[in-house]
Amino acid sequence: MRTVYYQVDPVNPDRGVLAEAAQLLRQGGLVAFPTETVYGLGANGLDAQAVAGIFKAKGRPSDNPLILHIDTPDQLNNLAATIPASAQALIDKYWPGPLTVVVQRQPHVPNAVTCGLDTVAVRLPDSLIARELIRLAGVPVAAPSANTSGRPSPTTASDVESDLAGKIDAIIDAGPCAIGVESTVVDCTTPVPTLLRPGGITYEMLLAVLGEIEVDPALAGTLTAPRSPGMKYTHYAPVAPMFLIEAGQQSPALLLQREISKALAAGKAVGAIVSAEIANTLPPQVITAVYGPQEQTGVIAANLYTALRSFDNQAVDVIYAEGIAEQGLGLAVMNRLRKASGYRIIRE
Repeated sequence: MRTVYYQVDPVNPDRGVLAEAAQLLRQGGLVAFPTETVYGLGANGLDAQAVAGIFKAKGRPSDNPLILHIDTPDQLNNLAATIPASAQALIDKYWPGPLTVVVQRQPHVPNAVTCGLDTVAVRLPDSLIARELIRLAGVPVAAPSANTSGRPSPTTASDVESDLAGKIDAIIDAGPCAIGVESTVVDCTTPVPTLLRPGGITYEMLLAVLGEIEVDPALAGTLTAPRSPGMKYTHYAPVAPMFLIEAGQQSPALLLQREISKALAAGKAVGAIVSAEIANTLPPQVITAVYGPQEQTGVIAANLYTALRSFDNQAVDVIYAEGIAEQGLGLAVMNRLRKASGYRIIRE
């Protein structure tokens, strides 16, 4: 398959270019496009055969449901059997934006999207390009991240190209994504809304609207059946095995130095994903990716997947990643790091 590349301005995109990409979606094709979170791999969300193409291109497990993307809030009425008050409150506050709500689905939503669940996940992105593409396509767009399943999500078109070139119909390049981690997913069908995946809308922001929210046990690493994208499987993983350092009240620098010293003594080539504060404390032979200052979780989130991908072309045997505090976007960052490490966590 030949993949077509479209270059568009993120502020003033060429509508003619987006119309061509939208036509591909209407015809059952696969188009990678930017959102404010990460690049998504889009297909006509009402076309089961087109949706099946997403799973094939990504190598995605068949029981991992997808998110439907829409371009106006009222389109949720065409997909949801009911809209709970909790969902409406979140929508009123945070749409368009990096928030996905899980609601009871209407019968015409394909099983290919929901993986047989009686619920559907829906999001209205903040990205102008994403919304215009969806509007021009005239259909809800099913779109997980545009990467090979299990790999770090793409925040640039070149990330998409490295994973999916030749497997999809088109890539829309509008530069890097602003947020850098996927949307927050909230199940609004439960008596108390349940956080299924932390993301660009933080736990604290959800609590400010809802007053009460539960956190799904899967975020601690235990799960049998996924209720949302990104829950069950190891995700975001670099090629080399990675260990996550969770120092708690101890010094993360000391714990990192201890583990790195042991690996170097064993003759291993070592990589490290660390904060700006710790980078200069590591041995010079360590290949280092700096994700940002410890207190700037927005910067860390935006740089996280780039840091994870940076080791794929480096000759490293093992990677150590520094954990951060789980406030604000830190909860989403730590969720991604735990999954990327396969829950190989080193604590003091």
